Amino acid sequence: MKKIVVALDGHSSCGKSTTAKKVAQELGYAYIDTGAMYRAVTLYFLEHYVDLTNPKKVQEALANIEVSFHRNPKNGRNEVFLNGLNVEDEIRKMYISEKVSEVSVLAPVRHAMVAEQKKMGKRRGVVMDGRDIGTAVFPDAEVKVFMTAEVEIRAKRRQEELLAKKQLVPFDDIVENLKKRDFIDSTRAESPLKRAEDAHLLDTSYITIDEQVDFVLDLVASALALKELAD
Repeated sequence: MKKIVVALDGHSSCGKSTTAKKVAQELGYAYIDTGAMYRAVTLYFLEHYVDLTNPKKVQEALANIEVSFHRNPKNGRNEVFLNGLNVEDEIRKMYISEKVSEVSVLAPVRHAMVAEQKKMGKRRGVVMDGRDIGTAVFPDAEVKVFMTAEVEIRAKRRQEELLAKKQLVPFDDIVENLKKRDFIDSTRAESPLKRAEDAHLLDTSYITIDEQVDFVLDLVASALALKELAD
């Protein structure tokens, strides 16, 4: 069976990661959470007090960063490692969410992470979610989906995720954080968040995760059928 690249782009907390994981499981593909890569870089920058306005310091820091994914046999999750250390839980905290867009907007950071992502998907058979997968990382992806949802619904989902991890964050703060990230991500000069011309729009405001997964899997089935016919 031929393998393809499935690119899921869109706003924060609209179900991208959950959908991408389930789609990857169904297909037997690798799942790459590109947002986690930027979060890991943000964690490193914060821990090492990297001056974001100093290009030299940013480049020096990037040279010392290795982000990798390893499957946890206990929970079956692909977890993020920063220089050999498991940072999966730490990078999901609110203080990282508040800074990640400021770090990911930097051109050297995006160049470094996009290069790594392209390596990871070189052999196809991957599901990637992020902000610029269908536009910058894999513009030739066979399936592209742009996901979104109403900001209040996204904030509610994000708050529930944080509460599950015993992090209490006011709802209004989460709404403002999401709006700020949306603005920075969509207006940055380097690989801005935008819907690729050939991406299918998926509004997840009022549908279930299973419905989101089915939407993507239907697109994958069509893409694979077309690929078989073409070959």
